[in-house]
Amino acid sequence: MLSRLREVLPQALPLPSLDEQWIRFEDPAAQFAETLAFVGGKCETAPTLAAALDLVAQTAPAVEAKRTYSWFDGFPGANVAMEAIEDPHSLADVDMAVLPGRMAVAENAAVWATEQGLRHRVILFLTQHLALIVPRARLVDNLHEAYGRLSFETSDFGVWISGPSKTADIEQSLVIGAHGARSLTVVLTDEDFLGQ
Repeated sequence: MLSRLREVLPQALPLPSLDEQWIRFEDPAAQFAETLAFVGGKCETAPTLAAALDLVAQTAPAVEAKRTYSWFDGFPGANVAMEAIEDPHSLADVDMAVLPGRMAVAENAAVWATEQGLRHRVILFLTQHLALIVPRARLVDNLHEAYGRLSFETSDFGVWISGPSKTADIEQSLVIGAHGARSLTVVLTDEDFLGQ
């Protein structure tokens, strides 16, 4: 039977060339914001990191949060000390997490987040509401460009996040927060606080 299947296999085709013109946007930040809104997230802009943190602190999820973790020092209401947590399961009731995004992609509103500086990377998925702050200088047009910039020298783990978690697999009903954050806010800031 296997030999008969081999006789009818489709012909192998050459792989497509990657040397082509990839999508570019006149205003990548506007495209990112529009695409993020389309997938259920919210994009804001701020001139500095401090302004970005203030903006996030004023959002409803941050104001209403009982347990908040912030990668950034001095975030108002931050009361989860990650370095003191041994068991990542104890992060299951975190309401709000404020973390850095390492890169953002205008094409699909994806943000690259890593475990760099995080004791437990599961916070990216357990928190009810997620805010990612991304330097505008790290916004690229497309995924091809983004993958060319990725580096795993400082972190072995990375994940693309685009919009809040959602699924419509069950009876074609949209469920937000099925396997991750129920809301995502991305703030693009003019300050490149991540450095090199």
